[in-house]
Amino acid sequence: MFENLDEVEKRFQELSERLSTREIFQNPAEYRRIAKEHAHLKEILEVYGRYRDLERQIEENQELLAEEEEELREMARTEIQDLKERLQKAEKELTLLLLPEDPNDEKNILLEIRAGTGGEEAALFASDLFRMYGKYAESKQWKVEVLSRHLTGLGGLKEIIGLIQGKRVYSRLKFEAGVHRVQRVPETETQGRIHTSAVTVAVLPEADEVEVKIDPSELRIDIFRASGPGGQHVNTTDSAVRITHLPTGIVVSCQDEKSQHKNKAKAMHILKARVKNRMEQEQHNEIAQQRKTMVGTGDRSERIRTYNYPQGRVTDHRIGLTVHQLDKILEGELDILIDPILSHFQAKALARQQG
Repeated sequence: MFENLDEVEKRFQELSERLSTREIFQNPAEYRRIAKEHAHLKEILEVYGRYRDLERQIEENQELLAEEEEELREMARTEIQDLKERLQKAEKELTLLLLPEDPNDEKNILLEIRAGTGGEEAALFASDLFRMYGKYAESKQWKVEVLSRHLTGLGGLKEIIGLIQGKRVYSRLKFEAGVHRVQRVPETETQGRIHTSAVTVAVLPEADEVEVKIDPSELRIDIFRASGPGGQHVNTTDSAVRITHLPTGIVVSCQDEKSQHKNKAKAMHILKARVKNRMEQEQHNEIAQQRKTMVGTGDRSERIRTYNYPQGRVTDHRIGLTVHQLDKILEGELDILIDPILSHFQAKALARQQG
């Protein structure tokens, strides 16, 4: 078990030496990359040190089982049981740390929520979902910025795109992508009948400048007058921006800001993430077998979750989990769902690696 950790220790020493040189500070990007790997290896070695220490303590207590005094042997047996439980936890923690990491886990995300089947009720639920993720982000001390929003007449959301920035945002929210279904009595329903509506959620890792290079000559940029709800709010200047990426056909429009420059900057932000997502999807298609194991990471036709208001329950269909804590979840206490989902997919990754 863990036979490659000698190599990990050698690599850690090598990185420690590189981080102590003066030259490394002249290349900030290289410094960040090395510092990140160094921190990860340090965590692995710390857990491994704890694991080896527990093994040593078990061996010492097993020697005490040969003692003549019964009280001493009983204490050793109790201690061994406790140490074995701690060793098992350390082993699991170490195994998870040694799993290949998703390169996007450290990234910020673009969260895209769109109303699906269900008309106005779906749009209202889209608004509820965005509020839920906003509350969750707040609890994690993440920052949320709305990049684009299309409201409906009753205050629902036809579509909303938000940038969520913070520590390991993608690692926590990547399995939220898919179809979220709601079952409840709409406010507009006079007969008290339960309706079923659906909303799609996409989680895109924020694109880095290095990863996606967009040639300005491959863009068509159209400027137009933003539409509004009417009256004094009608935009009287040509500030809305529509950008078309000619090689992929991806089109992004933004009209939230009064400034044309701000709308263009926001639209470019969204465009880069979508182009990156398109590139990744093409790579995923080449390795279809591997993609099958990534259930719920972007296949919007997959119904991943149902929120049932009359019964106050939420069901995640991928792992067969049902919790009767709808109110808490809608208030942003999403770890109730996210922790078991992450454990499930980590277990699948472990099984693949060990098999």
